[in-house]
Amino acid sequence: MNGMSYKTQRKLVIIGFLAVPVLLLLTFTYYPAVRLIYYSFTDWDGLNNHVSWLGIDNYREIFSNPDLFGVFVHQIPYVVVGVVQNIVALLFAVILNSKLRGRNVFRVILFLPFIMNAVAVAFMFQYVFDTTTGSLNSLLGLLGLDSWKQSWLGNTSIVNYSLASIGFWRFMGYNMVIYLGALQSIPADMYEAAKLDGAGRMQTLWHMTLPNMTKIIQLNMFLTLSGAIAVFDLPFVLTHGGPAGASETFVLKTVETAFQFNNFGLASAMSVVLLVLTILILGLQNLVIKRKEG
Repeated sequence: MNGMSYKTQRKLVIIGFLAVPVLLLLTFTYYPAVRLIYYSFTDWDGLNNHVSWLGIDNYREIFSNPDLFGVFVHQIPYVVVGVVQNIVALLFAVILNSKLRGRNVFRVILFLPFIMNAVAVAFMFQYVFDTTTGSLNSLLGLLGLDSWKQSWLGNTSIVNYSLASIGFWRFMGYNMVIYLGALQSIPADMYEAAKLDGAGRMQTLWHMTLPNMTKIIQLNMFLTLSGAIAVFDLPFVLTHGGPAGASETFVLKTVETAFQFNNFGLASAMSVVLLVLTILILGLQNLVIKRKEG
């Protein structure tokens, strides 16, 4: 090492530090991704080494079978509730960014659901939505709204909205904290200048606050939309895709295809389709926001 120049030693140290994470990334991310794409063109059953090449047959099956690609319709409520969730989170962030007494307590209360385990949350809401002894129907009864009582997880028309509302409760505080951090990064003198110019609260929010938060809103909306098309844990724990398959999601169908029917080739193709859809959503979202900025 004494005969090496400082520049050479520096390069060796950098390469040494980067070698291990790069090797782990290649081993556990890129290699499995390449194998996934390969198996998506085969009929691999997940057990035998022998596979038969099917070409695009798996992809043709996905887009032509309404029981597979058609389940994305069940995830529209997650998208709708997710958009509303971001709007409410932004409103709470604006309110709690003001000089409100006890605002730190409210911030903690709203953020607490996010740190809870997803499965624990699902089991908790199983008691909330229970038809006979559930707290939600009991509350409606106490309020004299017996006609509003529902089988929240047994009604095919509202089951997905019921499940999506759990995500609203759990992630709204998390999004609020992100928006709150973005609000606090906006210089205070900008608000003072807007106030001196006679701008009202709504004008300040619409013309100054929101434009300065575009990138954060873009990030949160991407996380919300990608989470909506990849939802799995809530329907898996609470409804198992029921009633009558009304709450099945694409990921739930993928897992079922792989582990229940041992069709890992088709499941791999479904995973690739989900990845492509996520990339398309991100690209479309970026395009819309860039046009708005322009």
